[in-house]
Amino acid sequence: MNLKGPATLLTALALLSPSTLGAQAAQSKRPNIVILLADDWGFSDVGAFGGEIATPNIDALAAKGVRFSNFHVAGSCSPTRAMLQTGVINHRAGLGNMPETIPPEHLGKPGYETHLNNRVVTIAEQLRAVGYRTYLSGKWHLGHTPNTLPTARGYDHALALAQSGADNFEDKPNLLIYDKTEWTEDGKPAKLPKRFYSSTLIVDKMIGYIDRGKASGKPFLASVNFIANHIPVQARDADIAAYAGRYNAGWTVLRNERRAAAIAKGVMPAGVPTVTMNTSGDWSKLSAQQQRQRAGAMAAYAGMGTAMDREIGRLIAHLKAIGAYDNTIFVFLSDNGAEATDPMNMGAFTRWNANQEYDQSIAQQGRPGSLTAQGAGFASASVSPLRGYKFTASEGGLRVPMIMAWPGNPAIKGGSVAAGFAHVTDMPLTLLMLAGVAPQQGSFSGRRVEPMIGADLTPMLTGAASSVHSPDKPLGYELSGNAVLFKGDYKLVKNLPPYGDGRWRLYNITTDPGEAHNLSGSEPERFVAMQKDYAAFAKANKVLPMPEGYTAPDQIFENALRNLLIPRLLRLWPMGVLLLMTAAAVIWWRRRRTPR
Repeated sequence: MNLKGPATLLTALALLSPSTLGAQAAQSKRPNIVILLADDWGFSDVGAFGGEIATPNIDALAAKGVRFSNFHVAGSCSPTRAMLQTGVINHRAGLGNMPETIPPEHLGKPGYETHLNNRVVTIAEQLRAVGYRTYLSGKWHLGHTPNTLPTARGYDHALALAQSGADNFEDKPNLLIYDKTEWTEDGKPAKLPKRFYSSTLIVDKMIGYIDRGKASGKPFLASVNFIANHIPVQARDADIAAYAGRYNAGWTVLRNERRAAAIAKGVMPAGVPTVTMNTSGDWSKLSAQQQRQRAGAMAAYAGMGTAMDREIGRLIAHLKAIGAYDNTIFVFLSDNGAEATDPMNMGAFTRWNANQEYDQSIAQQGRPGSLTAQGAGFASASVSPLRGYKFTASEGGLRVPMIMAWPGNPAIKGGSVAAGFAHVTDMPLTLLMLAGVAPQQGSFSGRRVEPMIGADLTPMLTGAASSVHSPDKPLGYELSGNAVLFKGDYKLVKNLPPYGDGRWRLYNITTDPGEAHNLSGSEPERFVAMQKDYAAFAKANKVLPMPEGYTAPDQIFENALRNLLIPRLLRLWPMGVLLLMTAAAVIWWRRRRTPR
């Protein structure tokens, strides 16, 4: 179907629902598009998905739109962002792995460039070609060189963070991973205020971009990429105080509360089993001080989430004030599940380094100068009732909250839940179709590009279909050796240590989203057939096997040693020579030790 404008699109859609779409069939103005991308939010962190965190503005979008309860992304930041920008699987877009977790053996190989390669075209490029204004503010994480920054990939204006995260109150990097921040604006080093709050800064900048181009009358794409709630988890004192004492009962209680709420809100099936992850730990066995520390970290996490929601509300209020709200398509999603990593639990050296660079006292948690993390226990509650978290290929790592709303379009079934399988590669195609723009399918501006692989989610938005993915068509995924094959209601999954044992398992994620019942023994034919499907995916997309003994956490440590610590030690010459040799020995030992 060749869709040349929104009137054509809406006329076509009216065939699905004439009573609601007929009135809009003559509309000639393309819709604005606002993508609200949260960082490291678990499935049930949003109120509309069962969470206790105050997210009234996101919940209001859910009431106007559709909640997708079976929506999947990658297990970590940049692979999801690559697929969201392009509609192309991460291995073909250049993000077969992230810069922070890639082993040296893979770096630079086809699909492992660690930046958005030139074989893909972004949604911004496609929309700009038909007259859209295109803006991005916040986390980019898809390249840091001039030809890989947002303004080289279709965005008119962009305030962009090239790294995985940064401080939320000042221009300061995560000092355990980076030596400096890489904030740029329109391709040049950005001049940030001396003091700011990241979510506020990101929305301020986007409002400025939108207003700057308002007189043109052209529609806009606004990609608003928060760094909330990435480590360091930080929030203003008042936002943290709002959750004082809320989490004193611990993560098991919270996990059960959220499970019940998710069922009640219709985003989880009744009777979904609760899975206890051995990495979560037993709350009752913690000391009073440990409980206070963990509950305080979760209060900071919740406060950071509420602060982000408030900034979303401020952006929406501005769009209402300028008359743009009704004809704006809103998309809210997270880039992966909750982050379980806690630097204070990553070994003596990392803990020592964190204490040198940050104030890690309980009283300072979440405040300026701290490096607070949610930790595995409360991360398991954030993804409730799912198994796993960020980095894993389990549902807690891949299934995230997603909401689509178009307030002025009566065809969107406000407040409804779409339970059919959906994937992040569906998003660019869907948005282009809703905008009446013919998506590229292998060529753009006279050059060959990777074709988009997603499906159009419009029938799920209108209620015309419960699913848009064929039950017979497989969809593969791999990151850091953790791998998946989706096919209909079923999921084949494998997680490497420390998240799993490297063995394949089979689940029905429609009836068992918590991955409690392994079906590999009861459905052996399906189990074998899906392994063959995955092998075909891996071969077609040049997925590389992981080096012996590889784990993502160890690789983060090794890459930090190589990229951060070693240059620092060199500056300490000659005293640093001995320490440099020690660091090199640590890297050598870690690379050659036997698998766990």
